[in-house]
Amino acid sequence: MPTQQKVRFRKLMILPCLISVWLFILSGCSSPPKQLDRSKSGPQVIVNPECIRLGVAKLMGTKIVFEGSGFKPGDSMFITLIGPNQTKAIVAEAPIKPDGTFRAEVGDSSAAKLTKAMEILKADIAMNEKFEPVIVISQPPIPEGAYTVKVTSMLSDLTAETKLSLKGPSVIDKVKDRIGKLTGKIKYKKDK
Repeated sequence: MPTQQKVRFRKLMILPCLISVWLFILSGCSSPPKQLDRSKSGPQVIVNPECIRLGVAKLMGTKIVFEGSGFKPGDSMFITLIGPNQTKAIVAEAPIKPDGTFRAEVGDSSAAKLTKAMEILKADIAMNEKFEPVIVISQPPIPEGAYTVKVTSMLSDLTAETKLSLKGPSVIDKVKDRIGKLTGKIKYKKDK
């Protein structure tokens, strides 16, 4: 391969790498997954990811996983987000396993999507003429900011807390939401 072609090839390869780095930096919500501290004996909870974007398409595609330990076996717990402006949103519940741990996923199931839409986005889900779900946005989502994730045991007084950050949609998230609107998967409804 001639030298001039090699130089052009290298320049072409650098461009996708730079774009990838730039997009990664713009995402601003990336961090390695947290792990439970197995040396701790009391109640604890972690959430992955620790930062969530409030773009409609982004949030609906994000799997939020809450894990905890140090609870009483056979009990159940529920998870509440407590944040700015006295915001409270109940986002998950799960049984406590025999070893005192729990795992609650807010992922791709219908119930999880309903929770994300109604509790975090403050939206509704309707069906279109093809009986496909459509997210109907009629008000702003819960506020951006630092939230406390509070796990409350149902049968005992055990609780645990951790932090979660909610950020506004990135430029890419806004583009995805606009595409969702054009394809009919997201609908914006003005309040009367």
